[in-house]
Amino acid sequence: MQNVIVITGGSRGIGAATAILAAQQGYDVCVNYRHNRQSADEIVDRVKGAGCKAIAVQADVASEPDVVRLFEAVDANLGTITALVNNAGVLEPQMRVDDMDAARLNRVLATNITGCFLCAREAIRRMSTRHGGTGGAIVNVSSAAARLGSPGEYVDYAASKGAIDTMTIGLSREVAAEGIRVNAVRPGYIYTDIHASGGEPNRVDRIKDTVPMKRGGQAVEVANAILWLLSDQASYSTGTFIDLAGGK
Repeated sequence: MQNVIVITGGSRGIGAATAILAAQQGYDVCVNYRHNRQSADEIVDRVKGAGCKAIAVQADVASEPDVVRLFEAVDANLGTITALVNNAGVLEPQMRVDDMDAARLNRVLATNITGCFLCAREAIRRMSTRHGGTGGAIVNVSSAAARLGSPGEYVDYAASKGAIDTMTIGLSREVAAEGIRVNAVRPGYIYTDIHASGGEPNRVDRIKDTVPMKRGGQAVEVANAILWLLSDQASYSTGTFIDLAGGK
């Protein structure tokens, strides 16, 4: 059976690097995006250039109807999903908790937590032997922030990733006997444009000296770990985490 991967937030950063690497390893790829159609189409072209099928599907993972439509598009155009990378995530401008309002919190939690659950639900309904599937693998993109807390900057984002760590453990045990493995990666300071969303595009350069390895990470370094967790080489790994934070 052909491997089919859905990557949420696949048009940029870690998601884009994962899509390209997945294609190099023979996956047909669904690149999910929320706003940037041009970037998504560019990644689709690169996947097709590697000889694999690819589609770009606009969907806001915080919206249940959008998530359902996303997976139906995969069913119709690529076939049955075998791998899910829950990568889509948002953060808001750097801020202390005592300055945050409910609207900000709800935006962060809806995408980073609810979206992850909804996509996992749709993947499980297709992968699980309980539902007639043949199995598969899920990798959640958490963050070193779940361990470090991001004080003075993104405590809300860090808390959302802490929830994903807990989800990874619980879900992995829930579906382990149904042919599905669930693992997570926890990137640290990675050079992607998500930092611009927080108001500091050069954040990694500012704080890289606090990392034991004295450098920021690259998106492809995270992608390599994701693809390993999805592969048969990780066939006995579930409920586990790979920290990609340069020792921090």
